[in-house]
Amino acid sequence: MNEQNKAVVLVSGGLDSATTLAMAREQGFACYALSFRYGQRHVAELDAAERVAQSLGAVMHKTIDIDLGGIGGSALTDHSIDVPDQAGKGIPVTYVPARNTVFLSLALAWAEVMQARNIFIGVNAVDYSGYPDCRPEYISAYEGMANLATRAGVEGHHTHIQTPLIAMSKAEIIQTGMRLGVDYGLTVSCYAADDQGRACGRCDSCRIRREGFQSAAVRDPTIYI
Repeated sequence: MNEQNKAVVLVSGGLDSATTLAMAREQGFACYALSFRYGQRHVAELDAAERVAQSLGAVMHKTIDIDLGGIGGSALTDHSIDVPDQAGKGIPVTYVPARNTVFLSLALAWAEVMQARNIFIGVNAVDYSGYPDCRPEYISAYEGMANLATRAGVEGHHTHIQTPLIAMSKAEIIQTGMRLGVDYGLTVSCYAADDQGRACGRCDSCRIRREGFQSAAVRDPTIYI
């Protein structure tokens, strides 16, 4: 299999990353799913990531351990900071400092080792929580850096950061996933999900997900606490 057919796909276990994996597969890529155990409180998403990767035919699913909890500063990694029940103003406390930069850097390293020239990430700049590392200008800047910082890039084998969801509404994402056969009942999006993957129904992620299913006129398979 040549490098043009391989892609590293970041798979968190949530709705967006599951749809991204399905879209990469539809484009003909052999998908290598990558997840992270980074100290997140909602570890049930990792079980979901495994289910999603298997369901959507990933060639391999790798989970890497990193300790963003050692840095703190986010409600997702620091248990002394509560996950908010409602959306506030500005960048929320569920923002994890530099998370996508760290994730993409490890994805870039794995892609270079495998000679894969495409990395898929399910960032979205429409129905999202306002994280700065989900914006198109961030992705563009990261791709430029990636092709300056790697042997592959210096040798003319450019890496492309694919963001198929970036301009889609949550309803459009769900409708696309339904067309591609994504089983959203396998996914976990909640920031405060329990060990069984049941959603709190109150956090920002639950709100955006629930409204997306309503707008898409699709039954919400989420199991709530």
